[in-house]
Amino acid sequence: MVRDGIIDADGYVINDITKEILVRQALSHAEAGAEIIAPSDMMDGRIGAIRDQLEAQQMVNTQIMAYSAKYASCYYGPFRDALGSSGNLKGGNKKTYQMDPANSDEALQEVAQDLQEGADMVMVKPGMPYLDMVRRVKDTFGVPTFAYQVSGEYAMHMAAIQNGWLQEKPAIMESLICFKRAGADGVLTYFAKRVAQWLHDAEMNR
Repeated sequence: MVRDGIIDADGYVINDITKEILVRQALSHAEAGAEIIAPSDMMDGRIGAIRDQLEAQQMVNTQIMAYSAKYASCYYGPFRDALGSSGNLKGGNKKTYQMDPANSDEALQEVAQDLQEGADMVMVKPGMPYLDMVRRVKDTFGVPTFAYQVSGEYAMHMAAIQNGWLQEKPAIMESLICFKRAGADGVLTYFAKRVAQWLHDAEMNR
């Protein structure tokens, strides 16, 4: 599912069929013990469908993190290259269902819709190029808001660090602080393990 969903013979995503599969995946994860379900596909209506089925199965405490503001960004490139999936797009793109980077109001509409359908928290992805959206979402809705520091952001930092242009720890920590300053309650990042170690070491040395 290179395009985050089931596609037809012409290469277009079939929203409703994909949504049915997403519901089954969500139930499988919840039954296995997942406390948070985080569909990242951007299919229309998937949050409501997942919430309805979770409640029908008495899984009322399972939370949903909606990737509400997921932009059609070039910053996903390193991740797609690592998967070997870039070539499978066959000249296409995900702009039919991911958001236009130039459009800020659409994100607020998507967040409002996902919250109405039953999302408990929302995600803005990518992170650093969209800090303005993190702040707008947090200020507008006041719900738990997360940012995703994606592979392209990670790659830029690592390239600069490896070439001696930036210092590793200060640069990484500053990049994460900016998410918090913008209003993010949490950050998904490829730097998580090393940052956790730094924070642990700092606490132990106090």
